[in-house]
Amino acid sequence: MKKINLTILFSALSLSVFATDEKAVAVMPSSPGLGLSQTNLLIVILLIFAFVLLFVSITLLNAFKVMYREQLNPTPYSAPEKLPVLDYGSWLKQKKNKPSVWEKLLSLKPIEQEKDLEIDHAYDGIKELNNPVPAWFNVLFFGTMIFAICYLFYYHIGGYGDLQDQEYANEMVKAQQDKVAFLEKSSNTIDENSVKFDNTQAVLEEGKGIFNTNCVVCHGDKGQGSIGPNLTDEFWLHGGGVNNVFKTIKYGVPDKGMISWEKTLSPKQISAVANFIMSLKDSKPEGAKAPQGDKYEEKDPQDNAMKSVDDSLSITDATKK
Repeated sequence: MKKINLTILFSALSLSVFATDEKAVAVMPSSPGLGLSQTNLLIVILLIFAFVLLFVSITLLNAFKVMYREQLNPTPYSAPEKLPVLDYGSWLKQKKNKPSVWEKLLSLKPIEQEKDLEIDHAYDGIKELNNPVPAWFNVLFFGTMIFAICYLFYYHIGGYGDLQDQEYANEMVKAQQDKVAFLEKSSNTIDENSVKFDNTQAVLEEGKGIFNTNCVVCHGDKGQGSIGPNLTDEFWLHGGGVNNVFKTIKYGVPDKGMISWEKTLSPKQISAVANFIMSLKDSKPEGAKAPQGDKYEEKDPQDNAMKSVDDSLSITDATKK
């Protein structure tokens, strides 16, 4: 009876401990590294252990099978065969000499054929061997000669390929095209800080058209000024230079009636108008309005000009010289 009571008591304690363990495992947070809870990690470890145990069991089973077969049918013992002792020459004759890859590349001959390679002269007991030139060297040597003949015919005789001067010219044309494409792509990123002085004909024509459409009413058809100030002298109300002119056009001067053109014109168009206004300097049109503002002494506009491909190349060439 005491044994039964003790058994029931131990069973109850084990069940309570198991329930406590389950509850603790359920509350345990997941591992931050693998994203698995401790229960899942324990299951993975047990599976790995089971696979290892299965592998070891199969290996031991195969070993026991071999041992069992050997006990049933033991292999008869055979005495080792005594081979005659050969000298070096006899052993060398029986050995199968296959040339290695290194010997094939260098066209090396075995030492047994050294007598056949000797040249019929000697000096102080030293003999010279007539080793053949490696095949790869001959292929490379004659290949360079064939390449030189083909190159000469393709570039100089036939004229099918471009020489260095023509390649240079082609690269310059491509660079100019890339420059135009880049400027076209980045034209809408121009602002008052990055605008450059550009007096090329295309830019001035574009700026003149925009000026005649939008600016003539206030500044006159030649920039001489009417309602607005004169744009052809050295005096400016809001700063001269292409950067300040761009800024004035972009943001306007609401206090004096000049609207902001930021939402009407693109940055490229504002840059074209600013450069056209810069080209009107010292044009001295008839009926020009009296100077207004402060005199603006600008540095050479070319210091802030856009560099063309030819300009950059000439600077580079001059540096090299």
